[in-house]
Amino acid sequence: MVASLLPETFAIAMSGSELGPRYEAQSSGNGSVLDNVLPDMAHLVNPYWSRFAPMDPTMSKILGLFTLAILIISLCGNGVVVFIFGGTKSLRTPANLLVLNLAFSDFCMMASQSPIMLVNFYYQTWILGPLWCDIYAVCGSMFGCVSIWSMCMIAFDRYNVIVKGINGTPMTIKTSIMKIIFIWLMATFWTIMPLIGWSSYVPEGNLTACSIDYMTRQWNPRSYLITYSIFVYYVPLFLICYSYWFIIAAVAAHEKAMREQAKKMNVKSLRSSEDCDKSAEGKLAKVALTTISLWFMAWTPYLVICYFGLFKIEGLTPLTTIWGATFAKTSAVYNPIVYGISHPKYRLVLKEKCPMCVCGNTDEPKPDAPPSDTETTSEADSKA
Repeated sequence: MVASLLPETFAIAMSGSELGPRYEAQSSGNGSVLDNVLPDMAHLVNPYWSRFAPMDPTMSKILGLFTLAILIISLCGNGVVVFIFGGTKSLRTPANLLVLNLAFSDFCMMASQSPIMLVNFYYQTWILGPLWCDIYAVCGSMFGCVSIWSMCMIAFDRYNVIVKGINGTPMTIKTSIMKIIFIWLMATFWTIMPLIGWSSYVPEGNLTACSIDYMTRQWNPRSYLITYSIFVYYVPLFLICYSYWFIIAAVAAHEKAMREQAKKMNVKSLRSSEDCDKSAEGKLAKVALTTISLWFMAWTPYLVICYFGLFKIEGLTPLTTIWGATFAKTSAVYNPIVYGISHPKYRLVLKEKCPMCVCGNTDEPKPDAPPSDTETTSEADSKA
């Protein structure tokens, strides 16, 4: 059934009957990147790319190996995160449902993008036809949107727990599920717009990936890209920065107050179990902040590339576009690594179910024992 969905050009590519002469021209240094375009994709490719020569086959191999590496790491890492958080009752908290949603979207991102990229890297052109170009671009856009808004909701949860404390409204399983449903509905809305006429999905300059049209000099695709970037990049970025500004301020103020009070009482530490819980929340906030920072580091170069095309800035090359698209996919690799290193309860469960996957100490920090009356008295007497 899957085979019936594959275009006829895939069979042509497999036979090599049409691609062979084009690769000969490429190896001799002649021709353009458009020489590799298959007939059913020609109308979707922007003429701007005709000025560039085909990419060096060696670079295609490097990109293919890099993509294969991040595919394996991401599928294994996010698969383990989904297995641990989804299969461990004690970890199925409202906050961790958002983490589970993030890992699931990252898993789907790599599963839907990288295998197709690997095939196209091999043939150095898009061989799956217009339908799969749309499917590929929809999946990439949707799962990217789900990931960033999941991170935004995680930041809100950390803000609610750390900044508002007992005055905040605790997130329940129901509210967490409602947030997840909202995230997927919003992502679906933005990704189907190009399918119904607001912009379109087209091959990128390297012709091995498809994305939003950011090269056409018309208001329709430009307005979509600007609006999309506002709601799927700038708004969540602002909300996350807002949340973590107050989180960092609250944690710093709490630590300062604890140190000053301990100094007044002439004790080493005032940490109780409640304070340790708050410290643990602070550590989880650091984990989330690290994950979010890495996400924006991965996707910002690709957004800049899109804006280069949007505003007619020269210097955009097929190699630049494909490296930007490939580097953006690394955002799906960071999350399981960061959580595997920094999430104490996740590490404990992972050690139980897969000991070989854990390195280092997995013990949770224990609260310092409060000073006894005799210790306090003897200490006071000695100072007297």
